[in-house]
Amino acid sequence: MTIFALGVNHKTASVDLREQVAFSPEQLHQALPALRAQTGVREAVIVSTCNRTEIYCHADSVDGPSVDLLLGWLAGYHGVSATQLQEHSYCHTDAAAIDHLMRVASGLDSLILGEPQILGQVKQAYQFAKNQASVGGILERLFQQTFHIAKRVRSETTVGENAVSVAFAAVNLARHIFAELQQASVLLVGAGDTAELVAQHLTEIGVKRLSVANRTLMRAETVATKFGGHAHTLGELPELLPQADIVISSTASTLPIIGKGLIESALKQRRRRPMLLIDLAVPRDIEAQVNDLNDAYLYSVDDLQGIIQENLRNREEAASQAQTMIAEQTQNFMSWLRTLDHVDVLRDFRQQTERLAQEQMQRASNQLAAGKPADEVLAELTQRLTNQFLHAPTRMMREAGAKGDYQTLALFQQIYNDDND
Repeated sequence: MTIFALGVNHKTASVDLREQVAFSPEQLHQALPALRAQTGVREAVIVSTCNRTEIYCHADSVDGPSVDLLLGWLAGYHGVSATQLQEHSYCHTDAAAIDHLMRVASGLDSLILGEPQILGQVKQAYQFAKNQASVGGILERLFQQTFHIAKRVRSETTVGENAVSVAFAAVNLARHIFAELQQASVLLVGAGDTAELVAQHLTEIGVKRLSVANRTLMRAETVATKFGGHAHTLGELPELLPQADIVISSTASTLPIIGKGLIESALKQRRRRPMLLIDLAVPRDIEAQVNDLNDAYLYSVDDLQGIIQENLRNREEAASQAQTMIAEQTQNFMSWLRTLDHVDVLRDFRQQTERLAQEQMQRASNQLAAGKPADEVLAELTQRLTNQFLHAPTRMMREAGAKGDYQTLALFQQIYNDDND
């Protein structure tokens, strides 16, 4: 048997190509049976996210699918050039395929090292395939062991613990400064993608008092409504700043929109209660001179990048530890696969031997029924069984001797000696 992992991801293909070969849930209903119908494919799971599309197959090792066949199927299904897809794809087999799946599920192959969402996406893909009767004994065990090792990586390493995005780093910084961040009043200046991601992180940790100020009120309302906050325009900043314990700014303005005087006035109204200001914008939204004010603590995106780089180094060290764990799990799974191969070979060997024995026994019975002397029948039976059982080994030993294949000859000698011990 062979296990395949074929796909494209953020490292090998552009967004355009990834979009072309992505599978919607509706498409998967037809795609999985179509993939299973390919020659030699026994089981299949398709993982499709914004950053990757991957096919995992258990297939026959003899007369099973080739890489070109699977690649051609994927290209044909989506109507893309097989040549283009081949240039931007990868294919792993057996141990390399198992290792790849476990790395993916553990977040070691993600755009952001250690991100946790991919494990849920892999679980969802597995469950979908299982519901479609596309998962059997081999992939069932493989994916269950994959989920097990991914959970161990999460619990036994720090690969996912440190902030490695600007938005998350900003919220993490606020958590370290405010012991009870849930009670703090947070003002987001700007309502773009970064601000929305910050709002998401804030609400996930329980922040309730959230305001969003933006150049256009409509966009501010979109973000504020989504996260249970209040929408305002930038013109309301003089009234909003004194109420804010934390200000996180991320607009596209080419000039600072929060000056030293504005913060100085806000601090007076706050009666010197400190303010945390995090400027995620480039160019800056908040004048650097704000840092000269007592009770104002200003962090720029450069400050956060230093934190992120340190966190990335920590994640990479943890990833090395995780890879060791995955390599061990991969080896365990390959050992289990080899036992299956042994069982299959042994079963086939026994079945063939029993078939030959039954054929000769029937021949001997017919001879006895015809009145042939029993001693002659037994002698002929013994001779025929010996010849049939030794025919293939004898031929292989002669061929090995002619080729100087001493490894095969030594193996036969070992089998013979073990049989006579």
